[in-house]
Amino acid sequence: MRAILRRPDFRRLFAGLVFSMTAESIMLLALAVWVKDLTDSDAMAGATIFAMVAPMALAPIVGWLVDRFRRRPFFIVANLATAVVLTPLFLVRDRTDVWIIYVVGGLYGLSYVALGAALGGLIKEIVPEDLMAQANGVLQTVKQGLRLVGPLAGAALYTGAGGWTLPTVGVFGFVAAAYAVSLLRIAERSPEPAHLRWVTEVGAGLRHMTGEPALRRAVLGSALAVLVMGFSESLIFAYVDQGLGREPGFVGVLVTVQGIGGLLGGLLSPAVVRRYGEVAALAVGVAVFAPGALLLAYPTIWLAFVALVLLGFGLPIAFVGLNTLIQRRTPAPVLGRVAAASEALISGPQAISIGTGALLVGVLDYRLLFVVIAVVMTMAAGYLWAGRGLSAPGRVGPADPDGTPSGPAPEVILPDVLPSAVN
Repeated sequence: MRAILRRPDFRRLFAGLVFSMTAESIMLLALAVWVKDLTDSDAMAGATIFAMVAPMALAPIVGWLVDRFRRRPFFIVANLATAVVLTPLFLVRDRTDVWIIYVVGGLYGLSYVALGAALGGLIKEIVPEDLMAQANGVLQTVKQGLRLVGPLAGAALYTGAGGWTLPTVGVFGFVAAAYAVSLLRIAERSPEPAHLRWVTEVGAGLRHMTGEPALRRAVLGSALAVLVMGFSESLIFAYVDQGLGREPGFVGVLVTVQGIGGLLGGLLSPAVVRRYGEVAALAVGVAVFAPGALLLAYPTIWLAFVALVLLGFGLPIAFVGLNTLIQRRTPAPVLGRVAAASEALISGPQAISIGTGALLVGVLDYRLLFVVIAVVMTMAAGYLWAGRGLSAPGRVGPADPDGTPSGPAPEVILPDVLPSAVN
């Protein structure tokens, strides 16, 4: 990963993302703990995650909007807007204010899609194709590594000082991210005006994705996996409460343990992609999740630690495989729409899964549901592994419409000075 970190443009982007990812790692799980504390309900705590995921059904429209602007200014504005969205959390006082957390979670879900779609375009602009897996691996390593300290820090802030600390950290993180990315210097062309009907333009990402065999299999396999993976958002609270007999804040400890596995998976993910290809890497990440879920069917603290390490290890490998595949196989003008469409096709089943899990945890034994997760994840991994030849190691992406290979925009080297000194 040292090669990608030697690039000044990526280091600036990386610095900005560290701020926003730190805010996310501290804030998001703590919001669910906050709801659990206010309502004493596992289902309502899991519904906090559902509120963040459900609005992603609008991802195709968000992706179309992202593709209408240059990536860097859009990314800056989206970070500042996210900071504003978090401010109503300062008004939450008791159980009657839980709806505010849900509304903020929904708006944050929209900003998450927008930031993700814009980020994919930024990486494609500044990173050569052969370094994309490294770039995604570095970001996943940091994101997963933050699980080592973020959830515990969020729980400590909430327990020690109150819920108002969570939006404070979030606002600071996203504002700092916007400032750091404003220092990034890339030469971007303005997107061409839309020539087709609005509905056709919005659907361009979905058409490209379904017409590309590797992308189609990767997204379908991922959707099958998350169709049950979302159960764990509610099951983890029942596992801690009923199985381990611990307070809700102990979820933060388990997520921190998951960060250990995530850190290892993030470090190894570029090597897995390079050796086996993107679709195979996605299959490996999904496959590792299955035994982790199965171990959680027997609640003991030591098995819990082993299970969470396995869960953490698989996630970044899957993310790096999928993100790298999308970036390599998608022309830049529609990358925002393809990234958003894939997010919608994956997050739709995830939203259903989280909502279903919140209902099932009240009527079925959570241990049985963990077994169901393990079985379905194994099936999804097998489906993905069967298509590993669609993205063999070293294979480049398809051509852009003008006949040139898809990849990052030509690199423009500018003097190493602040943007204010560059015309």
